[in-house]
Amino acid sequence: MTTTQPPRTPLGSLPPREHLRLGQITTVLDVVIPVYNEERDLEPCVRRLHEHLARTFPYGFRITIADNASTDRTPEVAALLDDAIDEVTAVRLEQKGRGRALRTVWSLSEAPVLAYMDVDLSTDLNALLPLVAPLISGHSDLAIGSRLSRSARVVRGPKREFISRTYNLILRGSLAARFSDAQCGFKAIRGDVAARLLPMIEDSGWFFDTEMLVLAERAGLRIHEVPVDWVDDPESTVQLVRTAADDLKGVWRVGRALATGALPLDRLARPFGDDPRDRELSGVPGGLARQLVGFCVVGGLSTLLYLALYSVFRLGVGPQPANAMALLVSALANTAANRRLTFGVRGRDRAVRHQAQGLVVFAIGLALTSGSLAALDASGGGASHGTELAVLVAANLAATVLRFLLFRAWVFPDRERRDDAEEPRPHPTHDHHDLTRSAR
Repeated sequence: MTTTQPPRTPLGSLPPREHLRLGQITTVLDVVIPVYNEERDLEPCVRRLHEHLARTFPYGFRITIADNASTDRTPEVAALLDDAIDEVTAVRLEQKGRGRALRTVWSLSEAPVLAYMDVDLSTDLNALLPLVAPLISGHSDLAIGSRLSRSARVVRGPKREFISRTYNLILRGSLAARFSDAQCGFKAIRGDVAARLLPMIEDSGWFFDTEMLVLAERAGLRIHEVPVDWVDDPESTVQLVRTAADDLKGVWRVGRALATGALPLDRLARPFGDDPRDRELSGVPGGLARQLVGFCVVGGLSTLLYLALYSVFRLGVGPQPANAMALLVSALANTAANRRLTFGVRGRDRAVRHQAQGLVVFAIGLALTSGSLAALDASGGGASHGTELAVLVAANLAATVLRFLLFRAWVFPDRERRDDAEEPRPHPTHDHHDLTRSAR
């Protein structure tokens, strides 16, 4: 079979998670094994995996061998396995890259649950059913094997242990990731989630896993972790230094995209709960927690900008003019940042109006801070610069709650944010190379 384009990504948020209707599905699970020059290990791996699934997995399954442009006998071995075992399919790609292989095969698969594992089978296969069960039941969106969980049992050298733990610390510190093990080659995803998530992932190599997990987590999808028993493959061909460098570049790229709001993560959102009553909760504003976090971050940066500007302006003018000028500049920056990052409004439409409304909010802040300065002066005068700053900080904190409420209810109301989210946006495109499935 030949294809040149993955399925089109639908618009709108994801529907609520539901238990799969297994009686109506022939193939529930598609396990992909990406390989490059694995002529020796491929056949024993596939036969062992097939025997395990046939013995323990209660639903229909398929094993897909994704050959990443191998130059040895790997394609021949894959073709023989395809012919010999009904549940095995071989796919040939003409370019290397684990991420490219997974994106291509997962985009074409019709199975509702998609998984992958490394050909060395370092992970104990007894973890496979616990890995995919939460996806079948509708409890979770993605599932990963974790070698860093307390109950995991791992055998590997100190070098790989150090690299793995250091990498996950970097992810936690730079991208605020909460999952414990990004690079374990043992993961699964629901098909409906993959259809939305895969077109957003740019990496085609080893960073593919991390990018997928970070975007899913930031969108609020549920990631299930399974402690695994894992034995290191001493003959692994992974180039650690090059892979680590590529991963760090990926961390920078994804972090920048998240900071600028360049990714339409709203298309991955799930409604709250699986009870129909939960989807129509009244009095609970949608996205409130995320917006509060964004507003606080923008507000903290704006306050620092305001204080720096006030200190500079205070060198040449009095406290009232310095306060007004500093507040004006920081208010313009604050409105622009909250418009894009906190409330997700993109494009130039209504931008001028939003800034005008932001200036009204600025006037309220100006009245509060100017009033506090006037009260300080009336109390006796001669206050120190440090006292002025302390009073201004207190006044700004008092105005913050009112500012957020005005932004949410008046400047960026829910209706406008929904209208903006429904406008078509360009997607990142990926070149999918022609692939050939071995004929049965």
